[in-house]
Amino acid sequence: MSLLEIRNLSVAYNGIPAVTDVSLSVAPGQIATVIGPNGAGKTTLLAALMGVLPSTGTVTFAAETLAGTPIETRVERGLSLVPEKRELFTSMTVEENLRLGGFRHRHQGKAALARDIAACTALFPRLAERRRQIAGTLSGGERQMLAMARALMARPKLLMLDEPSLGLAPLIVRDIFRIIKTLRDQGVSILLVEQNARAALAISDHAYVLEMGRVTLQGDSAHLAADPRIEALYLGAAPGQTQPYQS
Repeated sequence: MSLLEIRNLSVAYNGIPAVTDVSLSVAPGQIATVIGPNGAGKTTLLAALMGVLPSTGTVTFAAETLAGTPIETRVERGLSLVPEKRELFTSMTVEENLRLGGFRHRHQGKAALARDIAACTALFPRLAERRRQIAGTLSGGERQMLAMARALMARPKLLMLDEPSLGLAPLIVRDIFRIIKTLRDQGVSILLVEQNARAALAISDHAYVLEMGRVTLQGDSAHLAADPRIEALYLGAAPGQTQPYQS
C-alpha cells in the first residue's frame, strides 16, 4: 500500500497547463525521485501536493484524501516540504528555527521538544555547533541542513525535498544525499525533486521523469539509470569519464 498516491494531477497558471495528468506514488520507507529539466513542473507538483497551488485530480495520503485540505492540516497529517528557497527565519537563531519547526508538538512539553532538537542536531552536527548563530549568517549548505532539520522537527511521515543540492558545493551535496539516505533507513518516506539526476537515481528506490508537465518515464531507479535515453539526456559522464554519445 502506498503512503502517497497521486492520480491524474493537473495544475494550470492562468489557464496555461503546468502539470498535466501526473500519476505517481511513494511507498512507506522508500525514496521516490522526480527528475527532469528546468521548467518541467517539478516545483509546481510539490506546491500542489502541499496545498499551496490549486489542482485537479486525486491525492491520497496515509489512506486519506487531501482534497480541500488546508496546508496546516496537511502538516498535521505528516506531510512536510523543504522548498527550493529554504525559506528560513533568517533573523532568528538556528535553535529558534528548530523550535518553530516543532510547534505542532508543543503540547508534549519542553522535554519532548529538547529530544527532537537533539535528534536533529545529531543528524546535522554542524547545526549543533551553530545553535546560537543567526540563520541568515549560515553558509548555503548549512542553510539547507537547517531547512531539512526544521522540517523533520514536525515528525513527518513524508518529507518532500525540492532541489536540495541547488547551489551547493560538491562535498556538501554528498553530505546532503548521505543524510537523505540515512533518513530513509530510519523509516522516513521521501519524495525527492532533483536536477542532479545522477545523485537522485543513486539513492532512490523508484524514479519518475517529468518533462513539459507530464511523466514520460518511470521505473526502478537503478533500471532508469541504465537507460540509454536517461543517460544521454540527464546523466552525462561520471567524474573521470568521457561524455557519452559524443559525435
